Amino acid sequence: MNNNYVSPFSARYASDYMTGLFSAQTRIETWRRLWVELARAESDLGLPITAEQVSALEDNVTNIDFDYAAEKEKEFKHDVMAHIHAYGAVAPEAAGIIHLGATSCYVTDNADLILYRDALLYIRGELLKVIANLTDFAEEYKAMPTLGYTHYQPAQLVTVGKRASLWLQDFVSDLDEIDFALKNIKFLGCRGTTGTEASFKELFEGDGDKINELNRRIADAFGFDEIFDVQGQTYPRKVDSRILNALSSIAQSAHKFATDMRLLQHDRQLFEPFGKTQVGSSAMPYKRNPMMCERVCSLSRYLMSDALNAPMTVSVQWMERTLDDSANRRISLPEGFLCADAVLRLVQKITAGIVVNTPVIEKAVREYLPFIATENLMMEGVKRGASRQDLHEIIRQCSMKAIARMDNGEGCDLLEQLAENPGFPLTLSEMNDVLNPADYIGRCPEQVQALVDKTRPLIENINRETAEINI
Repeated sequence: MNNNYVSPFSARYASDYMTGLFSAQTRIETWRRLWVELARAESDLGLPITAEQVSALEDNVTNIDFDYAAEKEKEFKHDVMAHIHAYGAVAPEAAGIIHLGATSCYVTDNADLILYRDALLYIRGELLKVIANLTDFAEEYKAMPTLGYTHYQPAQLVTVGKRASLWLQDFVSDLDEIDFALKNIKFLGCRGTTGTEASFKELFEGDGDKINELNRRIADAFGFDEIFDVQGQTYPRKVDSRILNALSSIAQSAHKFATDMRLLQHDRQLFEPFGKTQVGSSAMPYKRNPMMCERVCSLSRYLMSDALNAPMTVSVQWMERTLDDSANRRISLPEGFLCADAVLRLVQKITAGIVVNTPVIEKAVREYLPFIATENLMMEGVKRGASRQDLHEIIRQCSMKAIARMDNGEGCDLLEQLAENPGFPLTLSEMNDVLNPADYIGRCPEQVQALVDKTRPLIENINRETAEINI
């Protein structure tokens, strides 16, 4: 038993990929790769750094003594300096040229940009799996009538697929947010303590072309096409705000989807997947709780609130640099990514196995369709010579009686009342002939298909494998 606190994201919810990406090992390896590329570029551009020194750094990227680094951090009270010394200890021939001309944010901020970009790309792939599941589901059920709700009160008919298309459209908009965040991640480069490149102007004896080439080479090594035009010591913290906004957007869509599912499961119309040996309650064996959807809502609330950290941090960055961003960002960005990962894993699992309870859905449609059809019935009565206003009043009075009967727990008898009313010109049989649910779903199938036709190209070549959720 480990007596130390362990984040639930790493212990229960997030994927191995995401927990590995934000591990100390990956972070410090990324720092070291940045030091390697800095030394390589400086060597290639004429500074007195040998190929052997670059090789020594390259050979020891993964050889990290965290205990030694921790001791050095106690001594220096500076994490980057501690790891510079730890790196030099395993590559002594290169110890003197590590971090040449750089400031701490060269490794910390560039590494963050690399990790955030990779995390966003992973999240994008997981989001596409959700989009794929909902695309299939919406298309399959695009024409299946179901009772629509406004204010969670019975309204006009929609279809099961049309309702799912609303969820789908939300998640597609989240994809746009992720792509926007990815497009706007640029590389910080190696610009010195206040972003002026003064140290490199000294090292390269004023040769600005070499400084530009240095930055270009390092950016290329890590797959970045663009470098921020100007910056202080750090990259613009607006980047963090865009990233957490994109993750929050996913949480918003997921929470809405999961809430709808919870309500529909209460009404026994749709169910999230439920295992054969799953226990719904320790006290009530009959319970079939929407546990995964509830967890989606819980985690999504955390992620939406976590996104507030970034704009507050952006707003208090004084001049070229202040350090009150650091502790917050160490928590809010990684935890935000781990939370988004956890949410998407759950939503994948749910959307891959939504259970449609057709008998209950059809029963609800039959129960409320007489009310929904009243306008059509009234128009048919007018065609037969009756007054529109007289018919409206008859339907109103009968509807109120039928609703009162339903409030008493009895079935809807609206059509029977109308058939017995001498002022209403349609028989019960004639009215039943009008009650075809498919005639009351408007253009739902066409609307769903139009959206599906747009989402299909997005998911053509994705890996649809859904993560197993064990807890």
